[in-house]
Amino acid sequence: MNRFLAVLLLLALPIMAGCGQKPAETTPAEPAATPAVDTAAAPAAQLLEKSLYDEGPRAAEGAVDAAMAAAGEKLFATKGCIACHTYGKKMTGPDLKGVTHRRTALWLEHQIMHPEVMTKTDPIAHALMAESNNVQMLNLHLTQPEARSLIEYFKKLDRAK
Repeated sequence: MNRFLAVLLLLALPIMAGCGQKPAETTPAEPAATPAVDTAAAPAAQLLEKSLYDEGPRAAEGAVDAAMAAAGEKLFATKGCIACHTYGKKMTGPDLKGVTHRRTALWLEHQIMHPEVMTKTDPIAHALMAESNNVQMLNLHLTQPEARSLIEYFKKLDRAK
């Protein structure tokens, strides 16, 4: 009987460990633009052959929203992004110069908001992590509006020549 209770307790521990965690706060994305990916199941998922988020126009397209870019610049400094990323030089993380010309806004948004999921499922993010000596980008639990502000800041930097 004691052995049965011990086994039952061991099986229940992983379930109980996930209880009480606050889910990340996000606003709904445009339904047609965001492929349905279960981020809760993603860590167990296999690396995809092709990115779900990097098809279509690059993030650099369209006008820069100055107010969002200013908010993104502030976030970049206060959230600690500058510890690993810069423009024009590779640090711990990839060089961000030209990132809005290389990636879609949707890909960038997912990478900013769910880096641990992206490196496990997205081939681009996986390759970037390998190039960065397998250093995992931290999940700063940014909201979708914060991620979009950072992307606007990146667009502004990519346009300043």
